[in-house]
Amino acid sequence: MEKTIEQYCLEHSTQPSALTREMAEYTKLHVPGARMLIGELEASLLTFLIHSLGIKSVLELGTFTGYSSLCMAEQLPEDGRITTVDVNKWTTGIAQGFWDKSPHGKKITAILSKGREYLESLNEKFDLIFIDADKNSYPYYVEWAKDHLTEKGIIIVDNTLWSQKVLEISPDEQTQSIMKATQLASSWEGFVTTLLPIRDGMLLIKRKTN
Repeated sequence: MEKTIEQYCLEHSTQPSALTREMAEYTKLHVPGARMLIGELEASLLTFLIHSLGIKSVLELGTFTGYSSLCMAEQLPEDGRITTVDVNKWTTGIAQGFWDKSPHGKKITAILSKGREYLESLNEKFDLIFIDADKNSYPYYVEWAKDHLTEKGIIIVDNTLWSQKVLEISPDEQTQSIMKATQLASSWEGFVTTLLPIRDGMLLIKRKTN
């Protein structure tokens, strides 16, 4: 997407707070792999979906520096909650430092664990499951998420275009895993999917209502 068009879209979209922008800038300046941040258009879409679907409970796989967690927490009702899972103690610590500055930070619970290990012991359902972690585990994550959604629940899988590597003739292992997860979700009966070319690709998965 051309930068001018993206900026035009942002100017007409609900955007996250000044604190989240501060988080993003800090991450870009001080944390390797800052490209793992979701963008402001993605944050705006998450905002729209949270309000449209009346989301109250969120599971996030992949915390990084906590930008997406806070973007979502800002939109949840007072009794809303986010559980976010990541294995990196340093970046999760950065995240907690910013969450502590926000009145919405109390809605967020950080779990330091490998995603698969944590999910194996988790028997709970969520309104929104946001998958943005270990790409090789994407097929496992989407299958787990399918069985842990509330009736109104939605699954969002980030990076599903993976810098357009999904179009390569001989994709690498990570790309194959992302493609497998996308194919799995698209094949489920009783669900609808849409793959949006926002930033690096967002796959939305929801149970049919009829």
